[in-house]
Amino acid sequence: MSARQDLIDLVRRSDSGDVTAPNTAWAALTVDESIARKAAVLMLFGVLDDVPAVSGKPLAAADLDVLLLERAHTLGSHPGQVAFPGGSIDGDETPVAAALREAEEETGLDSAGVEVLGVLQELGLARSNFLVTPVLGWWASPSPVHVVDYAESAQVFRIPVRDLLDPANRVTATVSRDGRTFSSPAFAVSGVLVWGFTGIILDGLFEQLGWAVPWDRARLHEVAF
Repeated sequence: MSARQDLIDLVRRSDSGDVTAPNTAWAALTVDESIARKAAVLMLFGVLDDVPAVSGKPLAAADLDVLLLERAHTLGSHPGQVAFPGGSIDGDETPVAAALREAEEETGLDSAGVEVLGVLQELGLARSNFLVTPVLGWWASPSPVHVVDYAESAQVFRIPVRDLLDPANRVTATVSRDGRTFSSPAFAVSGVLVWGFTGIILDGLFEQLGWAVPWDRARLHEVAF
């Protein structure tokens, strides 16, 4: 079965409520829906053009990738963190429209080349009080991407999914604030650390797709601010 079909099947299961093993970390992503702001992110999968996957291990297909960006280190909210393109839903926008608009504004992609497969359950981002809708997309006709505004993003990149799945690149990220320690699944790949909200989403997505590979969750990586 193709990766695209796996993604479509996940959307169908989510729509029907037939997700038999919801990810526990996803279940913990809650906010007060009555006061939360609405947002959407684009989880855009596709086929790499001419950038080969580094890992030679038989994980995901070698040419499958996902679009991510690194937020500018000068931002007041989540500085330097790796994220999916996305942002607030404006007015009567749908989550799909918001995710595509934000992706265009942040990465310069041509949304006409994106096949929207569907949306997944809303997830709460408590620190920013957002209720986020993940929009799953397939890059049917890839277009060049780049940083549109360096005040917002430090870099935009496509990363091989098999490198994300590789157990050698998996860690548990920990961060200490106000006397408490928070942890999340994380991916240390290509010189960046994908952790926090994005790490949790990717970890849960891979589990629900059946792509996940066992990894050592006791291997810790302390995040410094």
